[in-house]
Amino acid sequence: MKLILKLAWRNIWRNKRRSMLTLAAISFATFASIAMRGMQHGTYAVNIQNAVQIYSGFLQIQRPGYLKSPSLNKSFGNYKTIENKLNQLRIVKGFTPRIYADGLISFKDNSFGAGIFGIDPATEKNVTTFMDRINSGKFFVSDTSNEIVVGYKLLENLKAKIGDDVVILSQGADGSMGNLKFKIIGTIKTGSTELDAMGVYMGLKKADELLAMYGRINYIAISLNSLDDLNEAKDQIKNKLAGNNLDVLTWDEIMPDFKQTIELDNVSGILYLSILVIIVAFGILNTVLMSVTERFNEFGITLSIGMPQLKLVLLVLIETVFITFIGLIIGNIIGYGINSYFIAHPIQFAGDLAQMYEEYGFLPQMVSSLLPSMFFNTSLTILISAIVSCIYPLYKVFKLEPLKGIRYT
Repeated sequence: MKLILKLAWRNIWRNKRRSMLTLAAISFATFASIAMRGMQHGTYAVNIQNAVQIYSGFLQIQRPGYLKSPSLNKSFGNYKTIENKLNQLRIVKGFTPRIYADGLISFKDNSFGAGIFGIDPATEKNVTTFMDRINSGKFFVSDTSNEIVVGYKLLENLKAKIGDDVVILSQGADGSMGNLKFKIIGTIKTGSTELDAMGVYMGLKKADELLAMYGRINYIAISLNSLDDLNEAKDQIKNKLAGNNLDVLTWDEIMPDFKQTIELDNVSGILYLSILVIIVAFGILNTVLMSVTERFNEFGITLSIGMPQLKLVLLVLIETVFITFIGLIIGNIIGYGINSYFIAHPIQFAGDLAQMYEEYGFLPQMVSSLLPSMFFNTSLTILISAIVSCIYPLYKVFKLEPLKGIRYT
């Protein structure tokens, strides 16, 4: 075996130009795949983190069926009991109760549909960052005040300004129609076209009064320290809330459209990488086939003096694995360097491209990742494709007869 390994290593460098070109192709495919997948995974992670921190939270606790058909009737009480249980879980970073309802906001002769969000500013800051996205004015500090913050687009549509009083009308949980006067003290820009055009944010207790909730809430948003804790946190929360007839939903269940957008982009990336790997596989096939064909004479002589056919096949296979491994090592090193650079220096978009990204709920930037599985999967895929591509040359070596090999020209 030691002799075969030595022969395989020497055979690689018999034609240095061809070997170097093959190494370059494998290295390029490896680092290009790692760089591209790194940009995808890194950008996905950043955008998921951004999306859940804008408003939804990593997880939500709500009544079964509320997500598909939101209704004030699908609410629940005993918040303090749930609060005590969540406080017992170290994996939970923060949580906040919310009320949501549809309503109508009016200013003078202008009226528009509104999404009414009742929040508690004291706990909301531990879960999301949307309170920091004030576009103008300020955010209310008490959940009992008559002050509200609206989406900046909604303020423009109302033709109102900060400091103006508006009336909000909505049907309560008991079926009655409620209306209250509020003062607009700020506008918010979340990056979500829908929220910026219809979002109305008021204190939790004021929303409770407007909607006749009597202390009940629609859902609880939860934040975690890391996306990696998502499944574990869901299991722990479900165990704590067993028997309460409540669902625990993750961000991808809450925002299925956002998840599908990421999955679609991921599939397109895999398709491009598959094409790249196939091209490299054909390059390896060409290299191995040429290397085998031009050595038929010496293979014939080797076989005629007693070299087992399978050892000859093993020799060619080891040559292929050697050159592939060298290319993979070089490609991984370059890919690691490129990904590290783009983690430290993300690509920032500007102008129309940045606006387009924001309209779809994405941050206008691209950042990379050093996910270990990405390096392993890329290397394994290229190694397997290299081995598969040399099956035909190996078959030709296996079927080679000593006399035909000696006479081959």
